[in-house]
Formats: sequence, structure tokens, C-alpha cells
Amino acid sequence: MSKTEHNVDLCVIGAGSGGLSVAAGAAMLGRSVVLYEAGKMGGDCLNYGCVPSKALIAAGKHAQYPRDGAPYGVEPVRKVNVDFEAVKAHIKGVIETIAPVDSQERFEGLGCIVIREHARFRDVRTVESETTEVRAKRFVVSTGSRASAPPIPGLADTPYLTNEDIFDVDVLPDRLLVIGAGPIGLELGQSFRRLGSEVEIFDIVAPLGRSEPEHAEVLVEQLKSEGIVFHAPAETKQISGDRDGVTIELGDGTKVEGSHLLVAAGRRPFMDGLELENAGVEHDRRGIKTDDCLRTSNKRVFAVGDVAAGMGGLTHAAGYHAGVIIKAFYFLPPIINRIAGKATTDRMPAAIYTEPELASIGMTEAQAREKHGNVRVVKWEFEENDRAIAERSTHGGVRIVATKGGKILGASVVGDGAGDIIQMMSVAMTNKVRISGLAQIISPYPTRGEAIKRASSSFYADTIFGPKAKAFAGFLSRFH
Repeated sequence: MSKTEHNVDLCVIGAGSGGLSVAAGAAMLGRSVVLYEAGKMGGDCLNYGCVPSKALIAAGKHAQYPRDGAPYGVEPVRKVNVDFEAVKAHIKGVIETIAPVDSQERFEGLGCIVIREHARFRDVRTVESETTEVRAKRFVVSTGSRASAPPIPGLADTPYLTNEDIFDVDVLPDRLLVIGAGPIGLELGQSFRRLGSEVEIFDIVAPLGRSEPEHAEVLVEQLKSEGIVFHAPAETKQISGDRDGVTIELGDGTKVEGSHLLVAAGRRPFMDGLELENAGVEHDRRGIKTDDCLRTSNKRVFAVGDVAAGMGGLTHAAGYHAGVIIKAFYFLPPIINRIAGKATTDRMPAAIYTEPELASIGMTEAQAREKHGNVRVVKWEFEENDRAIAERSTHGGVRIVATKGGKILGASVVGDGAGDIIQMMSVAMTNKVRISGLAQIISPYPTRGEAIKRASSSFYADTIFGPKAKAFAGFLSRFH
């Protein structure tokens, strides 16, 4: 059977966050676009990641509220009744509400040719699937990533869950064992704990090793206070079990039994079956190799999001990449694009949506000291923030890392609403606002965002209120 042939301006492989944004932008500019997706439209974020996990987190928060009423004069409820089938229906409903934005129908309405088949490269300028053959001026690979499993003895022979099937588990886990003390493990671990599961988390390293240590500690201590047990850092020696239960044996001989096992120990770029070698696209286990402009070793092929080695890992990173690609393809002359079309950034924010939230941007203090030597760190704790005091939720605070001259290098926020508060730092770093600019903002009172202004203002405390300033103020007062 002969294949249907298409000759287009752009061919996108993968309908996740990055691919959909690239395809939509190109189509809205009148470009001819073929979009391949063999799985679900919307990719991991909509179907297995950001959206269902945040819906689960919301359910967990509502289960927790009745337990925490005592400080506010509300009698706490010792036992909360959770209808797990209704929780799953809530998650499904949230996905279904958002899905039309990512649907095949919408993209066909924009003018894209959507092909629901697995795509592979036939040569440097051709992609084919079971029924089609596409030649394009440019190709964008945005196939994302999949959950990876660490090489723990026995794990491959033991039934386990990942973020791709945890939301469809038949019953609420009685005892959930989680491999991985990173963002996914902590978010899902806290949510299931709040819904009624016993939860224990395992990792060979300390939790959240890439975060500011004192902020990571605030979050971990809160999870412990809710009853989550951590074995991190700890060596996992052996995993065994079947559908009736699992056992984790640690290096010190401790054995922990559970009803379900969740593996949340990282992700790997998804390149299965793309046959990248046929297109001369270099890649390794980290993903597709690109330059700073997301171009691969084949000048016609670009990669965005998680599949681009060292460039992805976050949904909004994929969206940012898509914007860079559209600008490079259709708004910048090639000679300018080499300078202005770079996708590298030192200001990519990230957030962990536990309670409290933990958000960060740029360098940690340790990273900044390693690169810049003498830096300054300013802080403001939420125990000194009136809104946090009024809400009796004072754990955490703000840390800002800057050069001695006030250039912002990074920031971390832990506490309620940290994911929203960090956006102020993102605006500042994007627009090259120095810490003096943040010190001059006017914040509505009372808000948690005031902590940014307070921390920034403290950068100048010695200058404004030190001995020299006092002497100068005393001198000027003689003339007023």
C-alpha cells in the first residue's frame, strides 16, 4: 500500500507541551504543519504529570483541612472519610476539562495535519509512519520523557507504579512505599498520606539535594510531622514482592513492607523508535544533543523539552523552548538568530507543590559561591510576615543570593504560595532588575510577597542605618 505524502514547512514529532506550542505557533502564522502523536494528545503533563498530580494534591489539601482546625478555634476532625473513587473521578474531570485545548480537533482547526501514528526518521529530510511520509523544511522532536527505574536488585521483577499509572490504581494504597525523595515522590507521598495511606519514602541521597538545604529541611520536617517516614539517605539493598505486597530491604538489614510501590526516581528522554541515526541526529542516554539554539547535528532537526539533553525537565521549560523556536524560525534572520535565538537561561524557575511549597530560581548559595566567590545572601522569614502570622502558617521564608553589587543570582522560597511568590524573582531576573529595584517595590499589605521586599531591603540595612548614615542624618538635621 502506498503511503500518503506530505511536503510541509514544519514537522513536529510529539504532542506534549513543547510540540503543541510549536505546532500552534507555526500554524497560526500560516505555515504548513504536520503533527505526529502516537499516544495521548497533551503528552505527559496533561495525562500523567502536572495536571493529575495537582488535582490529587488539591484533594489531599481538602482532606487535611479538617484535621488542622484547632489553632483557628475550629474543632479538628480526627478521621476524614475519603471516597477514593470520587477522588479519581475528580482527577479525570480536571483532565477532561483541560483536554480540549490540546485536542486533535483543535489543532486540525488551526490547520495542522495531525497523524496519530508512531513517527521515525527515514533519512535526513524525511519522517515516515505506518501510512504517511513527510518531507519538511524543518523538524522539531518533542517526545518528552518517561519514568525511569533505578538499578535496584529485584525491582525489575516486582510490580510497581509510576506517575503514568498511580492515578488509576484500583484502591487507595494502605501502605505506599516510594522510591525517590525528589519533587514527584514528595508531592505524591504527601497527597496519599493526607488521603489516608501510610507512606514511607526511600532514597540513596538526602531529600531535595538540589534545593537550598535549610529550605529543603523545612519541607521535609513538615512531611514528617504529617506522619511520612523517610529512609534517606539509605541504601536499598533488595526489592521483592507481588501484587499482594512488596518488601524493601535496606543496607542495614531493615525490612519495610508495603501494599504498593511507587517509583519516582527520575526520568529518561523518550527516543524509542525514532531512528535518529537515519537522520544523522546525535544523541546519548541524556537525550538528543543540541546547541544553545536547540539545533541538532542535523541542521534541519531541532529538539525541545525533556528530550533535549540538559535543556528540559520542566513543562514550562518546554513552553519556553517553543517560544524560542518560533522566534528563530519565523521572526529572526539566521545571522541574528545565532545570537538572539539561544534557549539557555539561568533564570528557569521551578516549584514543588507540596504544602508548604518550595520554589527556586537561578543559583543556590553554594553554586553562587563556587562561581562568584564572595556573594551576599539576604533572608526574610515568614514568622516575621504579618499575613503568615494571621494565617498561623509561619514556616519557611525567602532567601535571595546576589553579588556584592546587587545583581540577583538566585532565590528560594519555602512556604504557602511559594510557587507564586517566586514569579516576582523571575520578573526581576528576566528584566535585569537589581536587588535595589526589589527593595523599592510597593507591596499590598498584608501579603506574603512582602517578604521579597523585606529581604531585598535588608541588603542595604547597614548602608542606610549604619554609623555613617547616622552621622550624616545627624548633620543634616541641623539644617531642618
